[in-house]
Amino acid sequence: MAAQLGASATAARAHEEMLTYWASLRQTGRIPGRADICPEAFKRFLPTVSLTDVMAGERRDYRLRLAGTGLYSIYGREITGRALGDVYGAKAADYWRQELDRVVEDRRPSVGCHSLAWRGSAHMSLLWLRLPLASDGRNVDMILGYDAVVGVQGDMMSGIRAA
Repeated sequence: MAAQLGASATAARAHEEMLTYWASLRQTGRIPGRADICPEAFKRFLPTVSLTDVMAGERRDYRLRLAGTGLYSIYGREITGRALGDVYGAKAADYWRQELDRVVEDRRPSVGCHSLAWRGSAHMSLLWLRLPLASDGRNVDMILGYDAVVGVQGDMMSGIRAA
């Protein structure tokens, strides 16, 4: 259990580091855009970083423009270029749609924990962070994500691993 708590604390510190970086890019209340992001600034987090496009339409949807290589083991396949409904079952897609809608509408970062039970790993969770990006500084058109997997894997504590 101590290893799991340590992993959660490590994930929280990583989230704080990503949030601090994002906040440093804000200028007079304007949301940073994709062009403002320098991946070298958070190089060690890149394996579980994602960029999600906000797709306007009758019903807003989302498409994963980029998914770090470490996310492959969570999803069991490449998810870059896929819409939420192509990555998740209906219930999980609705969860993510609701969370991403909140980031877009509130124009603020969001953080949470999502069980990996949908992947048959109820003993593991995804600690996630979603940061709004806006090419015009106001209207969120992309979301920067960072994920950390924590929990017990088999008889061993997994801690955070390259997801």
